[in-house]
Amino acid sequence: MRMLINVPETVVADALRGMAAAHPELTVDVERGIVARRDAPVAGKVALVSGGGSGHEPLHGGFVGPGMLSAACPGAIFTSPVPDQMVRAAAAVDSGAGVLFVVKNYTGDVLNFEMAAELAEDEGIQVAKVLVDDDVAVTDSLYTAGRRGTGGTLFVEKIAGAAAEAGAPLQRVEAIARRVNSRCRSFGVALSACTTPAKGSPTFELPAGELELGVGIHGEPGRERRGMMTSREIADYAVDAVVEDLRPSGPVLALINGMGGTPLLELYGFNAEVQRVLTERGIPVARTLVGNYVTSLDMAGCSVTLCEVDEELLRLWDAPVRTPALRWGR
Repeated sequence: MRMLINVPETVVADALRGMAAAHPELTVDVERGIVARRDAPVAGKVALVSGGGSGHEPLHGGFVGPGMLSAACPGAIFTSPVPDQMVRAAAAVDSGAGVLFVVKNYTGDVLNFEMAAELAEDEGIQVAKVLVDDDVAVTDSLYTAGRRGTGGTLFVEKIAGAAAEAGAPLQRVEAIARRVNSRCRSFGVALSACTTPAKGSPTFELPAGELELGVGIHGEPGRERRGMMTSREIADYAVDAVVEDLRPSGPVLALINGMGGTPLLELYGFNAEVQRVLTERGIPVARTLVGNYVTSLDMAGCSVTLCEVDEELLRLWDAPVRTPALRWGR
């Protein structure tokens, strides 16, 4: 096993300690597993809390900061955080204006966030929830009932986070988050399997010369396996899958996301092909983001996420954000 770690048992805690040292603008509770804005709670502001299994960095801890999340709860590798963790995070960032839980549609996340919402409400915290289920590859998977939550999570957290930062009330922030999710679709492709620290070997078998079309961010099976395809062919397949389901009638945000083991050289080349396909289909692209944002440890591969935007959603996307992974504006 060739990994830059000490021992598998402490890999998440070690990463959190490193995050704390690199980002003094955050409060990182290593023992309890909470990453929060240092200035939280912000008076009168709705708080956004998300989380999930570690191994998808920078999702979610890298998206904590002004204009995005108020707090994130990292679980063990590919394992949901626990309800107590989520309740402590909500209590730490709630200003009295309420908390929105952003939940990816995986069974463990859904059950634990639902329990956390009930416990938080018992403590007098007003809670709303939005479920992200943007992956068009499969209807159900090993980890879900219904579609998986993947790259669309970034768009939900950024746009809803901007609305909260602008002072929108909880009901409005929740409505915007749901609207964004309804306009997002994603499709992922694996060129290699990922390796978890605990297992020390690939989590699934992908023979040399083959790829997995529609893979999940935990390595769940997709639609089919094929022989290796060119970047152009993959872009045609992935974009067609997304557009066929989304059927956008206006401009889109495009996320060209790496799965963790694909260099930017390849991702930018892939983006050129994605832009070609969208142009051929007459779909205008308002903004594009390229990089490793919703990853699967060291998996080689990529995903495409499109989010149809109107004037309001584009304005919220462009609003300032200051997090470890996303940063623009003042």
